[in-house]
This record gives sequence, C-alpha cells and structure tokens, in this order.
Amino acid sequence: MVSKMDASVDQSKLIDGWEVVVGMEVHAQIASRAKLFSGAATAFGGGPNSQVSLVDAAMPGMLPVINAECVRQAVRTGLGLKAKINPKSVFDRKNYFYPDLPQGYQISQFQSPIISGGEVTIDINNDETKKIGIQRIHLEQDAGKSLHEQHANLSLVDLNRSGVALMEIVSKPELGSSHEAMNFVAKLRIILRYLGTCDGDMEKGHLRADVNVSVRRPGEPLGTRCEIKNLNSITFIGWAVDDEARRQIGVLEEGGKIEQETRLYDPIKGTTRAMRTKEEAHDYRYFPDPDLLPLEVSPVLIAEVERSLPELPDEKRARFVREYGLPIYEAARLVVEREVADYFETIVTGAGFPLPRRRDARMAANWVINELAGRLNKEGKDISASPVVPAQLGSILDLIAQGTISGKIAKDVFEIVWNEGGDPAAIVEQRGLKQVTDVSAIEAIVDDIIAKNADKVADAKANAKAIGWFVGQVMKASGGKANPQAVNELLKQKLGV
Repeated sequence: MVSKMDASVDQSKLIDGWEVVVGMEVHAQIASRAKLFSGAATAFGGGPNSQVSLVDAAMPGMLPVINAECVRQAVRTGLGLKAKINPKSVFDRKNYFYPDLPQGYQISQFQSPIISGGEVTIDINNDETKKIGIQRIHLEQDAGKSLHEQHANLSLVDLNRSGVALMEIVSKPELGSSHEAMNFVAKLRIILRYLGTCDGDMEKGHLRADVNVSVRRPGEPLGTRCEIKNLNSITFIGWAVDDEARRQIGVLEEGGKIEQETRLYDPIKGTTRAMRTKEEAHDYRYFPDPDLLPLEVSPVLIAEVERSLPELPDEKRARFVREYGLPIYEAARLVVEREVADYFETIVTGAGFPLPRRRDARMAANWVINELAGRLNKEGKDISASPVVPAQLGSILDLIAQGTISGKIAKDVFEIVWNEGGDPAAIVEQRGLKQVTDVSAIEAIVDDIIAKNADKVADAKANAKAIGWFVGQVMKASGGKANPQAVNELLKQKLGV
C-alpha cells in the first residue's frame, strides 16, 4: 500500500476552484455501565428520568467521583489512536445554560486534556491512504435531552443521559472533502468498536459529530469556519459538508463575508441553517472544577492497558493480505467488523473445530462476504445472530473442496442449514445431494442433449462460448448434481471445441 500526504492541492477535490477544509469533533459515548461521575446506569431505552442519581440531577451538596473504568477506556482509545497519554489532566467547568443541563455547567477538560495527539489513517482508494491528525481527546459528561414534541405547550426534560461519559475526539483541519470526512468517521468508528471503548451506535446517539467547515482559494490562509452540530449519520455528514461548502462559496463569490456561527443540518431539505453565533472559549468561562482533583494516570496503568490492546483493523487487513493472499479490497471488507474478521479466520484456520484443518482463504472470504453477509444484511442481523456458525460453513467449504457437492448445491445446503440447522455433511448424505462424478452417467446426459439439439451444436462449433448453453442444460437435467468440470470436458470432447 502506498501512503501519500502531499501538501499540494488535489484538483479533483476543488469545488468551483475553492478548497474545502474540514475538521471534526466526534463525541463518542464510553462503553461503561456507569456514568462518568456517578453510579447511575447508562443502559439505552430506560424510562424518562429512571437512570438519574442525585449527582446527575445536581442536588445541593452532591460531589462528583470519577469512574475509573471511564479513565481506563479513554487511555485505551488514546493508545489505539497512537496518541500521548498525559500523566496529569484537569477537569474544568464549561459554563452554559440549557434546561437539560441541571448544574448550569458541564464538567469537561480544556487546557489539560487526558490525551494529546494521535492519528487516524483513512483510505482514499485501494492503494492510497491519508493520515489525519488528532489534536486532543478529552473526557466530559453529556447533557440531558429536551423533548419538544410530547406536549402541546410544554418542553419536557429527560436526564437519563445527564452525566454519561463522553470522549470528545478532535481532529486537525486536514480533511479535504465530504468523502474524506465520511471516511474519517467511519474509520474512527471501526477502531473504537475494535477497542471496545464505544459501540459506535449512531442511531442511539452513542457516536455523533460536530463538523467544522471552511473554504479558501488554494494557497490562501484558512477561511472562517462554521460548525454543524450533532450529526448522527455518516451519510448526513457528507451531505452537510457539501451543502455548507457550497453555501460559503456562494456567499464569498457574491462579495459577502462568512460569519463564524453554529449551524444545524436539515436532512429533509438538504441544507444547513443558522442556530447561533459561534461561542469562543472565553464565552464558556472555563475554570478548574474545585470539586475534582487533577487526574493522574500512572505509567503502570498505561502499560497494562497497552498490553491488552487487540490487533487493530489496519494491522489485521495487512496480515490478511500477507498471510492469506487476499486482495486488499476483500481484506478491507472482512475487517470492517471485528466479529466478521474473527468468523472468517476461524473458518480458514479451523481453530476450535473437532477436526481442525486449513481451508482455502479466497473461497472462505468469498462465502463470508457474499453469501453470509448478504443473507445477514437481507434479514437485518449482525454476525453474532447468524444461524450458520463457522464450523458449519467450514464443513460446506470442505464438501466443495472434496468434490462432494458443487457450488450450486452448496448454496442449497447453506439455505437448509440457515433455516433448519444441522451438520452439512449429514444433510448432503441424507437428502441425496452428492455431486454426480460418474463419467458414464454424465456422458449419457450429454449425448442425449447433443442429439436433441443439432442446431445448437452448429452454433457451439462456430462460437466456443455457446458451449455454456449445453452446460446449463446438462446441469438442469442432472438436478444440478453433475460435476461441472466433467461436464465441460465431455462437451468440449463431443463438440470438438
């Protein structure tokens, strides 16, 4: 793989001669059963205000206590993104006033975050990547949620999310298009899921992004940025970047000036709209939270977490290409979900099977990507809910490799196992699905079809590709059980092609 980080502008990314510059602020909910500063639950879907402690509700005299697991998860994320874990960080109060923010401030980190630096490598195409720098990752608590559509005259407040632990992952302004912005969030989501630090469920709001967009003529300083808040769809991120960039270009080309502001994206109208003038840091009146001591992360904890890191997607993809000879695009599709990659590798290595055996990696990848993933997508399931386990799919591949069944029959067997379960080898035996390899039996079918289709024989002799029609007829007549290789060889011999 070739990695390029060229300082020159890619002309194909320009919009009407303007360069788009994008920076991301991704809010990732930490995978933890308790909130950042209280013991209240974080489970999704609880009844309104059913998971709220006195700390979350900002009752007088209640003091926050840091959740050690959330700190560990942040350290794990930082190490996974090749960042620096700062041995000392400080929690600050970020002051602003919303009905769903009971304290009147958010406990966050500003000047001294827990993590500095890092990078995410995104794919530009099959043979080119780009490294996007991370400025910082800090811990903060989430606000509650205001509900405006449940009462005709009132807005309601649900504090279940109040105090939930977030990691705010801030990128450098190094993304140059909507495509790169989408790839960045998608890749970051994959990494977080591999690490187990965030489930990445954007529909539930567990991963959402604020997108900073500006435009400039190539070579000019950075333009004034506008921030688009709370995007919880990778597709919406791409649409919002494109629309906001074109809006800014239109303003500038008409002689106007871009005002720094916060905007919202309306996916129905496909446009952004102004929400409020963008606040600066001084507007939030940050100051160290007097109820929390500086957070110190020991070298022992960092070393312990580092030893437990899994093989990450880029490393796994490179190994699949190197070790199993997979094309890079197949390896890339397999490693998008850690569970899918593990499923594939279990089949190939036979690890844990009663009779472990090595299998053809290309065939296994094809079946996992096309047959298995296709069926899972059709039924809206993830691989953990697959009725066909690795041992069963591995058995189907063994039957193909042994010549016991053809690829077509294998798909029928897969369907049976999917719906009914069972051992594929026993199913083939009991239902008479074995491939016909008796040449004399196949030859009789071939001779019969040739005798009945003299006009097609002439076509095949004139055009060798026409032999495919005869192959189809023989397979149909044999109920799909004839060995395709034997059929082809016999037809070529009989037709003289």
